[in-house]
Amino acid sequence: MTLTIATCQFPVDRDIRRNTKYCLTQMRQAADRGAHVAHFSECCLSGYAGVEFNSFRGFDWELLENCTQQVLYLARTLRLWVIVGSAHRLSGRHKPHNCLYIINDRGRMVDRYDKMFCTGPRKGVSGDLKHYTPGNHLPVFTINGVRCGTQICHDFRYPELYREYSKRKVKLVFHAYHNGHMSDRRRRVARAEVGRTHIARNHADNVWGITVPPTMQAYAASNHLWISANNTSARHSAWPSFVVRPDGVITGRLHLNRAGVLLTTI
Repeated sequence: MTLTIATCQFPVDRDIRRNTKYCLTQMRQAADRGAHVAHFSECCLSGYAGVEFNSFRGFDWELLENCTQQVLYLARTLRLWVIVGSAHRLSGRHKPHNCLYIINDRGRMVDRYDKMFCTGPRKGVSGDLKHYTPGNHLPVFTINGVRCGTQICHDFRYPELYREYSKRKVKLVFHAYHNGHMSDRRRRVARAEVGRTHIARNHADNVWGITVPPTMQAYAASNHLWISANNTSARHSAWPSFVVRPDGVITGRLHLNRAGVLLTTI
């Protein structure tokens, strides 16, 4: 059996309509090129709280719901599975989840993954925990006979999540990241953190770009599964989206800071 995945990246922003336009456009591109599933980055519909906007105070939840319905409708029209990052509203005073909606080719949400390991101190004064509630559920779903799972960004620090997916016979993990919007000043600081003498010895000029791809390669090889690892392309992004096969070899990579769709058949 084969499965063609479209690993998508675009410059995520606070503008929900703009984000949705990118998603719909890349969904069409993916379907036109024969993909069975389109994989989008963390918070790509809603924008990322604490990065693209300061807080959820005054957030337009009605607009986000409307745009999410557009994604569902197009998924049904194109007969395309979609893994799309967003924010999931909770009741009362609870902070929303940083989530991935898992949408099947009939335009139905079959599951949702909520980022388990959110950054920041437990008191929620900074990082993800200032804006989001962690999740506690590992979804497993099947596309074209391939068992799949999902992860979000900082979850990559915890190898037990990949080991659990391996135990559940998962063969493909969609790992959605958001590491971009570095200003020129922040980029200079990131380069200094690596050290001028070390940059030439590595494949990126920032710690995240140096550590994330090899970690994904190690997880793919040690658990014998495929990984689609995407990222926002908002300038400056830390690394471009890529795909890793079960022996740890990167089979394809998009361009840094440029919107694009990477097709991979597994």
